[in-house]
Amino acid sequence: MDSFWNINNENNRFASLDGDIQADVCVIGGGLTGLTTAYYLSKEGKKVVVLEKDVICSGTSGGTTGKVTSQHGLIYKYLKDSNGKEFARKYYEANEKAIKDIEKIINEEKIECDFEKKKAYVYTESKNEIQNIKNEVEVTNKLDIDSKFVDKIDLPLEIFGAIQFQNQAQFNPVKYANGLVKSLLKNGVAIYEKSKAMDVLEDDEEYTVTTINGSVNAKYVVIATRYPIITFPGYYFLKMYQSTSYALIVDTNTDLQTDGYYINSETPQISLRTVKDGDKNLLLIVGYDYKTGSEIIGNPFDYLFARVKRMFPKAEIVKYWTAEDCISLDKIPYIGDFSNVLDNVYVATGFNKWGMTSSNISANIITDKIMGRENEYEEIFRSSRLEIIKNKDEAINMLKESVDGIVVKRIKGKPTPTCTHLGCKLSWNQLEETWDCPCHGSRYTKRGFVIESPAVSNLEID
Repeated sequence: MDSFWNINNENNRFASLDGDIQADVCVIGGGLTGLTTAYYLSKEGKKVVVLEKDVICSGTSGGTTGKVTSQHGLIYKYLKDSNGKEFARKYYEANEKAIKDIEKIINEEKIECDFEKKKAYVYTESKNEIQNIKNEVEVTNKLDIDSKFVDKIDLPLEIFGAIQFQNQAQFNPVKYANGLVKSLLKNGVAIYEKSKAMDVLEDDEEYTVTTINGSVNAKYVVIATRYPIITFPGYYFLKMYQSTSYALIVDTNTDLQTDGYYINSETPQISLRTVKDGDKNLLLIVGYDYKTGSEIIGNPFDYLFARVKRMFPKAEIVKYWTAEDCISLDKIPYIGDFSNVLDNVYVATGFNKWGMTSSNISANIITDKIMGRENEYEEIFRSSRLEIIKNKDEAINMLKESVDGIVVKRIKGKPTPTCTHLGCKLSWNQLEETWDCPCHGSRYTKRGFVIESPAVSNLEID
């Protein structure tokens, strides 16, 4: 199911890698993280190759909400309580800098991507949640964040209150990607589509990134595949899980005008924003998240549309799709060294559904590391950190699921397919007719072809 954004996708014109080539840097993944990293490195004079398994921006970046924001739900009280005031402040500064950096790229490269400044709101329709909103306002004020409590938003909803952030933004992520690609080509970056990276092999002081029809030899490798395709070392399968969200674009059949975009604080969580379609504003609603591979209760699309109809009775569905994201156990992305034992291999993952600013933060940190510079935010997102046990219950559950999933069970005399990543037992997704991995989020078509990583090999289905 292609997203609404991919109507604008111009990037299905690049050839597949055929043969062996040399580069300074091989970037695996053609989403916004990979493209932005390639952009910065190419401006530094590096010879960069980008490998994309499908077409540019066809994965999570092409299914995102396109919110460019430092307001990541009710995050700052959690960060202050778990890591301290200075940590929370630096997290905010990194994301605010990313907003400015993205706007700078748009202006310098003259990218037409419907970039708009907006206010960001976290609201609640539940009286039981109002104190959480007020607590977040109190913490953000102490962190000198430009935020405030409000009791109304520009949607036809009765709310108990909301926290408002000023000077946030939104854009069309695929149009932005199109602009980045044009800049990359001017800077000499080689882009290969339909070129799935299968492995990263050490070779003296270089690495060989293999694909089905060729390979890239490079001193530096950037793994920007949402979920890392390498399992060992790194052990990211013990540090995060994948979550699937559902998205609808609807025509409200009203003159839809808002001063911001919105996400609620309660469960199930939904996210809303306007989307430009010519001279008209449509409404994007995303949510009903669930851990990939777990049982889906009801029909998420029906639930989301019902939420819209409560606000706009004449609404009509224009487009729908799903998107997958990596959720880190401590709610902080992993950015930087892939592991302590693989020099010059870098990773960016675990964006927790806030990939627009995280993609830019990642690109800056990884570029600085390759260029031998210090980055003031590197320690905040250190990918080799081991403090994941703050979420002990989820860590134990993930370990148990990984172990249990490797035990193959039989249904009606036939073996249930097992994931080609680590052998976990797959579950059948009746709604989308896919095989999903409950351990680490790999997904396959009903015929066994890989849709989502970390798996790179197809299933063998009779």
